[in-house]
Amino acid sequence: MRIGVPKETKTLEGRVALVPAAAGDLVKRGHEVWIEKDAGVKSGFKDSQYTDLGVKIAKDAAELYEKGELIVKVKEPIAGDLALLRKDHLLFCYLHLAAEPALTRQLLDIGLTGVAFETVELPNGDLPLLAPMSVIAGKIGVQVGTHLLHQPMGGKGKLLGGLASTERGKVVVFGAGQAGRASAELAAAGGANVVVFEMRPDRLEEAMNIGPNVTALYPYADVVAKEVASADLVIGAVLVTGAAAPKVMTREMLKGMEDGSVVVDIAIDQGGCFETSRPTTWKEPTYVEEGVTHFCVTNMPGAVPQTSSQAICAAILPWVNKLASGDWRGNEALVKGINVEGGKLVHPALLDMKI
Repeated sequence: MRIGVPKETKTLEGRVALVPAAAGDLVKRGHEVWIEKDAGVKSGFKDSQYTDLGVKIAKDAAELYEKGELIVKVKEPIAGDLALLRKDHLLFCYLHLAAEPALTRQLLDIGLTGVAFETVELPNGDLPLLAPMSVIAGKIGVQVGTHLLHQPMGGKGKLLGGLASTERGKVVVFGAGQAGRASAELAAAGGANVVVFEMRPDRLEEAMNIGPNVTALYPYADVVAKEVASADLVIGAVLVTGAAAPKVMTREMLKGMEDGSVVVDIAIDQGGCFETSRPTTWKEPTYVEEGVTHFCVTNMPGAVPQTSSQAICAAILPWVNKLASGDWRGNEALVKGINVEGGKLVHPALLDMKI
């Protein structure tokens, strides 16, 4: 099969879907792999590293999409991509369609088959292609939140870990999946007091075991409001597979926080889990609501493309192999990953979507 890897075009997005070694493996399996010129540069990979392994270079996006049958990218297609996608393309990438009705309508009009990384689901419910980027986003959420608490950034001037003679900072995390757990672990390791809200008993137990400075609680509304009001940093990391994220923090709760506090919404790709969240970019990453700095960048892992590209490629390569073989319809996990096909919505979480 001819596999095409376009350059990512989202604002300040540096990832590439296939690193040279992975693309080379696909060539050895008999596939024809094309990558758009300079697609890997921001991740630290030169075109020559691809061509040395038998990968072909497309001079621009138009040539790339013309050559490719299976299009493998990282982020959802935007204007330039949409103009070049065809009905016969098999698209494999993050889509997050529940938060993107306009994009959904465009993909339906094109009529292609779109398999989303975030909805490829194993029998036990695990989401193997979402996990690595969730972990990275969870870590970035704490790193960025720590920085935004600095007074020169408009923050309250709080050092999260504190030190002898000062109080520790407080971090509240919604969700104890891959992203939430990564946030809680990093915040706890830095010395902050951490409160994690989660509904699943097994994840509550796992969160509690992170360390003595981590408290794991069920998200009763009054308890949430109380803990949020005294938080310096709140991180949203809740997920319903393929669906819009539930709103777990209201504007009224936000009003209870001190001015200069920070909220980071990792769930923003799925519409965000805070009532006051709206998508931002790495170019203009923050805004202030009710005196609280909001960070809601829709491609957080794109800030560390070397790490992210290596991680996402290791996760997706076995699935790219299956798709490229042409005989993938019997694979339950990939079939669950189909979001759109032949002009119709397929994933159950999208069937009631208004587009």
